[in-house]
Amino acid sequence: MRFGLFIPQGWRLDLVDIPVERHWPVMHDLAAYADNGAWDSLWVYDHFHTVPVPTEEVTYEAWSLMSAYAATTRRIKLGQMCTAMSYRNPVYLAKIAATTDVISGGRVQMGIGGGWYEHEWRAYGYGFPSAGVRLGRLDEGVQIMRDAWRDGRVTLDGKHYQVDDAIVSPKPMQDNGIPMWIAGGGEKVTLRIAAKYAHYTNFTSEPEGFAHKSEVLAAHCRDVGTDYDAIVRSANFNAVIGETERDVKDRIARLRSRQVPVAGESAADAMLSTLSAPESGSGTTEQVIEKLQRMRDLGCEYAIMYFPEAAYDRSGIEMFEQKVIPALS
Repeated sequence: MRFGLFIPQGWRLDLVDIPVERHWPVMHDLAAYADNGAWDSLWVYDHFHTVPVPTEEVTYEAWSLMSAYAATTRRIKLGQMCTAMSYRNPVYLAKIAATTDVISGGRVQMGIGGGWYEHEWRAYGYGFPSAGVRLGRLDEGVQIMRDAWRDGRVTLDGKHYQVDDAIVSPKPMQDNGIPMWIAGGGEKVTLRIAAKYAHYTNFTSEPEGFAHKSEVLAAHCRDVGTDYDAIVRSANFNAVIGETERDVKDRIARLRSRQVPVAGESAADAMLSTLSAPESGSGTTEQVIEKLQRMRDLGCEYAIMYFPEAAYDRSGIEMFEQKVIPALS
């Protein structure tokens, strides 16, 4: 099993009470820490407004951070979970990603999905088209990026996008283009797109759901003639790790004390409830190892960990590195 680490960027209220002038040093230092450690990749979210509710708190833009991390790290892979296809013209996005890949020396991953956060869509003037339209754009956009990275030029006369001999130079440093992580568990459309184009998928961390989505993906692969076993299946895990169960609860309580004044009790509690859900990555190290072993046995080869404490306290991350990663790698 390989592991990725989310770097706090404000979207999940994970920089609250830290002065703005300290945000980049905090994010940069965590990225450097991960770069020097056991992590295979670092990740950011592609969002503009905070969750669980829109607030005045910061949310740093994903691809700006990608470029910054490309220039300031040396080894670790760089991903977004996940870029919303409709937020950027796909050939322009292909150009951004290729440029960032060259800066990084060939370490960029393309996490891509249809997008879902209606409030920010409308606020930024994108409207909020139907799921069919959003996923149609995802399908065409992935084709455009794949062809642009492979050939350096791309043409597509699609239903949603028209590209006329666009030159994408430089091409990515990676020989076969930037790896595609197609995120989402929609069974009729998203997983079929993943079967056609994905190097990696990313869907639910709930074991029964993961097993079911895997079966659906396998069926689509058979239908479109691709190799199911060549697609790495991943999941995201929200994690608070402690020495004891009491320690875990105390850590969550400290997070709540920061978030409630910003988001309100009901919204903060709803978001923090994901930290104690059975499918979370929270618990003592022994409990977390057991959870992740079960997911590995179901075919989850890659776990991307989100530690909401990361900007304030790295001790949970350190416990994960020292005890969990060695048990599962």
